Amino acid sequence: MSTAKKDYKRITTKSLIDMKANGEKISMLTAYDYTMAKIVDSAGVDVILVGDSASNVMAGHETTLPITLDQMIYHASSVVRGAERALVVVDLPFGSYQSDSKEALRSAIRVMKESGGHAVKLEGGKEIKESIRKILQAGIPVMGHLGLTPQSIYKFGTYTVRAKEEAEAEKLLEDAKLLEKIGCFALVLEKIPAALARKVAESIAIPVIGIGAGGGVDGQVLVVHDMLGMNNEFSPRFLRRYMNLYEDMTKSIGQYVSDVKSEDFPNINEQY
Repeated sequence: MSTAKKDYKRITTKSLIDMKANGEKISMLTAYDYTMAKIVDSAGVDVILVGDSASNVMAGHETTLPITLDQMIYHASSVVRGAERALVVVDLPFGSYQSDSKEALRSAIRVMKESGGHAVKLEGGKEIKESIRKILQAGIPVMGHLGLTPQSIYKFGTYTVRAKEEAEAEKLLEDAKLLEKIGCFALVLEKIPAALARKVAESIAIPVIGIGAGGGVDGQVLVVHDMLGMNNEFSPRFLRRYMNLYEDMTKSIGQYVSDVKSEDFPNINEQY
């Protein structure tokens, strides 16, 4: 049961743990640039994720795999400059932490030093535990990510719901408990059955933030371009569109083109 919201001047990893303990749901959205980060932060979002989904929505790639560590740092540094209240979490991109724990630590340190981000997020469980441990030992907060892990899309072969079978569901629950045990401050669960997500959230003390994981978790995350309707080609079941910016922007830009062609713009009040 939810309780009265505490007024946080600045969200920290401890704030999120307190929010779970107090029954307050956590809001999280992506942002990849200064302007969007400023808007998202001003609206009161608790966590801004600089996601490797920038590879899709900002660069037009089919998957998240092509984005580089340098590019993630560029996006993250832009977001940090626009965020005054929200906790800024930065995805470590594919290839920047999987080979060994020393590489993972180097990548995480670069993100923290060069972008000013507040935490990093890694995809995976037991198989990357040494990388997570190494990063945590350096004092860098880590958010985990289980379920559908987009960096492993070619292994899965599809973006379908994960952990529907008992064996995979058991492994996910074990991985979630492991991530809590080794020191992750929060966990993202992506596209798994709602009942399993609720079970995970009830089994661990750290916040569980869902995307396509039902309402029984401790918070929700969406890609900001999707929830604002800027992308009209992506319509998964879990997405709620709060605006249709694709239509509104296309109409507005079309009107601008028309005004320029007809010499309506600029008028006498719009010149010096």
